Amino acid sequence: MKAIVTCAGFLSSVQDLGRTDFRRFGVSTSGALDSFALRVANLLVGNDEDAAGLEITLGGVQLRFEVERIVAWCGGEFDVQIGSRALPAGHVAHLHSGEELKFGRAQIGCRCWLAISGGIDVPVVLGSRSTDLRANFGGIQGRTLRNGEPLSLGEFRRSETATTEHISSWAGPHDWVSPAKRYPVLRFVRGVDWSRFDDVTIQRFTIHEFSVSPDSDRMGVRLDGPELKREDETDLISEAVAPGTIQVPPSGKPILLLGDCQTIGGYPKIAHVITVDLGIAAQLRAGDAVRFFEVSLQDAHRLLLERERDLERFRIGLSLQRP
Repeated sequence: MKAIVTCAGFLSSVQDLGRTDFRRFGVSTSGALDSFALRVANLLVGNDEDAAGLEITLGGVQLRFEVERIVAWCGGEFDVQIGSRALPAGHVAHLHSGEELKFGRAQIGCRCWLAISGGIDVPVVLGSRSTDLRANFGGIQGRTLRNGEPLSLGEFRRSETATTEHISSWAGPHDWVSPAKRYPVLRFVRGVDWSRFDDVTIQRFTIHEFSVSPDSDRMGVRLDGPELKREDETDLISEAVAPGTIQVPPSGKPILLLGDCQTIGGYPKIAHVITVDLGIAAQLRAGDAVRFFEVSLQDAHRLLLERERDLERFRIGLSLQRP
């Protein structure tokens, strides 16, 4: 049971929700940079939320299915086609053997996540099927997809499909399935080293716009803009960091860490992007402008809990549609 990668695109890899239990051993989380988008896509096709799917960067991917499958995708603004028919984000498509799924180039944002009923069947390494592109393990031999190679798929359970239509007329909530923003604003809470920066630097960080550097990847987003300098030059002891941490190296140009980031870092941590906005951060591409807006830790917790409650309602709603 498989699909054929007829065109692998620029940077496409197998990802699930990552290796969350191994950071204390120095192992990066990896996984989908927008884990919530992958969770929603998996729910739409009837998978467990942690099933492995594809993370597609900048588009250009084509798959030919040799078996019947249900698919859905979430992420940036992409032109996705099944034959001559458009498959919008968050809609569910019922594909038959021989049909092709094509992802055009990204218009807004840069990444999307494709869920296929049954999930992608690759070996589990350290509790996850995710590809760690820096350490070269997980996924398919620790690397990106290649043209012409097969994707092994898990068992297709027809009873879990929510649609008999070729492409569903309904879709998941817009903000969940299309998180990319033309003018992104990332909400943050203060980092442990916030007080090491003077008022002028803090104003630069919270008022001015930053531009995404081309020197960005799954490990982190480098930002160009007003220089951020801390008041003291005391050497810092390396401490734990996580996806969402914003570090400020000696250059004064902040780095927003993403899913493949290291587990510890010695640069001062000025802020941390809240969990519900990590999906927006995952869509930042070279040249994009981004701003930062401070919220309280209580607000960050509230927003996350509200989203999880809404997701539970969505999960229940989907279950009621299925036979």
